[in-house]
This record gives sequence, structure tokens and C-alpha cells, in this order.
Amino acid sequence: MDVIYSLVPAMILLAVVAVAVFFWSARSGQYDDMEGPRHRILTDDDDPLLPESHKKYTASKAPKSKEES
Repeated sequence: MDVIYSLVPAMILLAVVAVAVFFWSARSGQYDDMEGPRHRILTDDDDPLLPESHKKYTASKAPKSKEES
């Protein structure tokens, strides 16, 4: 039973250190996506092979300019 009195504070301290390390790594950019932008440029929304229904759907979702309204 005496062991619990030393293990509980030790585990709380360990949890605080783990959370602090996680936030430090997130702020320093360890979890940034380095591959996404490289592959995202390859996908094109103006693909001529897209079906007409998809082109109409994406055209209806596009914001309209002031000249068109």
C-alpha cells in the first residue's frame, strides 16, 4: 500500500511531462504534412475526363461574381 503513495504522484508527473512534450512537438512542426501539398498539386478540378454531372455540380457551388448577378 505504501508503494501507491509514491506511484500516483510519479504517474501524474509522467503524464504532465508527456502532455508538455506533445504540445512542444506540435508547436515546433513535427506533425506538419510534408507530402500533402506535393500530391495535391497533381489533382486538377478542371479535368476534361470528369463526367458532366460533376462539372455542373462544381460550377453551381462556385461563388458568383458581382458582374454576373
